[in-house]
Amino acid sequence: MRKLWELLRTALSGAEQDYTSMGVRRAIVLLSIPMILEMGMEALFALVDLYWVGRLGDDATATIGLTESLLMTTYCVAWGLAMGATAVVARRTGEKDAEGMRVAAGQSLLIALVLGLLLSAVGSVFSSDLLRAMGASDAVVDGGGGYARIMQASNVVIVLLFTVNAVFRGAGNPGMALRALGFANILNIVLDPLLIMGIGPFPELGVTGAAVATTTGRTCGVLYQLYFLLRPGGPFALRAAHLRWVRTTALNILKVSAGSVGQFLIASASWTVLVKIIATAGTAAVAGYTTAVRIIIFTLLPAWGMANAAATLVGQNLGAGSADRARRSTWLCGHYNTAFMVVVAAVFWLAAGPIVAFFGNSAEANGYAVDALRIISLGYFFYGYGMVLAQAFNGAGDSLTPTWMNLVCFWCMEIPLAWLLAVGMDLGPNGAFASVAISESALAVLSAWIFRQGRWARAQV
Repeated sequence: MRKLWELLRTALSGAEQDYTSMGVRRAIVLLSIPMILEMGMEALFALVDLYWVGRLGDDATATIGLTESLLMTTYCVAWGLAMGATAVVARRTGEKDAEGMRVAAGQSLLIALVLGLLLSAVGSVFSSDLLRAMGASDAVVDGGGGYARIMQASNVVIVLLFTVNAVFRGAGNPGMALRALGFANILNIVLDPLLIMGIGPFPELGVTGAAVATTTGRTCGVLYQLYFLLRPGGPFALRAAHLRWVRTTALNILKVSAGSVGQFLIASASWTVLVKIIATAGTAAVAGYTTAVRIIIFTLLPAWGMANAAATLVGQNLGAGSADRARRSTWLCGHYNTAFMVVVAAVFWLAAGPIVAFFGNSAEANGYAVDALRIISLGYFFYGYGMVLAQAFNGAGDSLTPTWMNLVCFWCMEIPLAWLLAVGMDLGPNGAFASVAISESALAVLSAWIFRQGRWARAQV
């Protein structure tokens, strides 16, 4: 027990570690513990919002679901840029090039700021129009317009939060990323009920209060990140020179990020189309699907923590000239991740009803949510490996391979299959849920086959 406590304390300490020389299993544990907790913290934003907003009715829950679907473009940019930052920072860290790592961190921050401001400007101006384009009813647009506008205006905060945390992870310091998200979540948890319900001196803002709380928490989290990134004498200690445009490094990050953004856009756009297919069954179906997706994200984001550990280990070990160690790290992360996902799938099948009921939607919406959890989780065995392998490609700087695989599996398989099952065969939303499990499983098998060929180990960043 004492040894386990020491390992946990080391993982969360934020102390500098050389992950290219210690035992592979120890490196995975030290990296994955804070990364899993970090991803869980990110998922907690959504679940806390859903818990309180679910008490306002199906229209309010549908507002969150539709807005989150619109925000997927922002998340795709944030995730893609984060993968570019992780890959380049991790490679420089593995090469023991401290100055190169700082330059890569500074360029990542600069790019994130520019792209985030652009997304904020466009999203906030057209937020109501975008909701209508997603098929939102007049009631949803009237009641949730403020929520959508604030969340779209916070795009710059989202991109910065993801990117700076990716810099921390790539440098092998995930504990710092965890603390930033922990701070942001504490603020969100406290502010959500106060602003949504109007407790004490706070105004009753309804669903808009959830946006104010989440944006406030994330903004404070970003300020906390920047303090550690820029603090003189700290592990990064970025200076003005690191924040000026450095063409070679910036283009290198953008090159890796472009493929990553593409793969996430392809995947998320398919989910947006799924929402439109599900919306043909009514608001209750969208609300149920929204609840299920939030719960699924809560389980997937910790699993993404393990996948992010694989990305960091691949990038650092390739920088250190050890492709075999990078390969072994990936498969071990895949084994651990799949074991976790199988346990989650079993929990969904046994306890989906009580889990969904916790969020307080209507009985009809809860029925759709239970079906979504059980059906989608059928692909979890494969997805446990698939998400690790995809991140291994990204960590190596080979972001184009997951991009074309996503295109094949999601747009050539998932969407046509969802329409065929849901509409053509009249299975309704359950048909769309089944298409997710099938396409994700196919993606994992294809990823394993490509990974074994080894071309990723020769990627240059």
